[in-house]
Amino acid sequence: MTDINTYLTEEVVVDYADGLVSRREALRRLSLLGMGASLAGPMLAACDAQKEGGGAASSPPPASGSAPAGPPPRPTQAITFAGPQGRTVQGAWAEAANPRGSVLVIHENRGLTDHIRSVAGRLAASGFPALAVDLLSEEGGTAKFTDPAQATAALNAAPPARFVADMKAGIDELLRRVPAGKPAAVGFCFGGGMVWSLLASGEPRLGAAAPFYGPLPGNADLAGSRGAAVLAFYGELDTRVNATRDAAEAALTKAGMTHEMVTYPGANHAFFNDTGDRYNPAAAMAAYQRLIDWFGKHLG
Repeated sequence: MTDINTYLTEEVVVDYADGLVSRREALRRLSLLGMGASLAGPMLAACDAQKEGGGAASSPPPASGSAPAGPPPRPTQAITFAGPQGRTVQGAWAEAANPRGSVLVIHENRGLTDHIRSVAGRLAASGFPALAVDLLSEEGGTAKFTDPAQATAALNAAPPARFVADMKAGIDELLRRVPAGKPAAVGFCFGGGMVWSLLASGEPRLGAAAPFYGPLPGNADLAGSRGAAVLAFYGELDTRVNATRDAAEAALTKAGMTHEMVTYPGANHAFFNDTGDRYNPAAAMAAYQRLIDWFGKHLG
């Protein structure tokens, strides 16, 4: 199993353990990720046993009616730009009135959704023109998938090196559109892991990076991205991703990178996603302000 496959598989299991998906749906999603019933069944049974023993921590109820963190978003427009090896990459572009650097936004495991477009629009409203890249461009784009689980499966099947190449193409496009100031990268969930992968690939053009609850790839060497100031976000209840936090901090320290690691009490995985069951408005709003302050400090 690759790092990505392991992460996506574990995410389905955690969603089942937290009661966010049924057993039938969890088995379907695991099957799409290449896991047969002979392995998936016992994994879910172990979750059931843990819940019966009182060992599973349930997610807090969703905060219904809570507004997204940050200002009202500026509009985004669908764009395409040149990718590696003659490919075309899709994305959503949000222009800022008075740009202060620029930001590459990397989506969660369901692809380029309206939520991620909104994040790009909010960043633009805060003064940072943003490009939300679609890492399913090679498959025809996220819009091709009517089933979010199929989009996740397509990400699982794609070669990880292609994601890095497309993100670097996104940095190229940012610098073409906004030559003044430095670019940054922010990503959520799967996209948070992609931010770490981009840093591990060596991306000296980045002035800042902000992975939200993203797992660090194994044996990551971040020295090639030493110029990026990293602000890493975690939720206290997200024990799965938090297990990689110490390794991430050690890698940042070893590379001599400016960094801060922030954990929000009572927040879970995906606490920033206002369309999801784990949205935590207080943590999301605090994280957004901290993110904007960080970019303002390091992208000028």
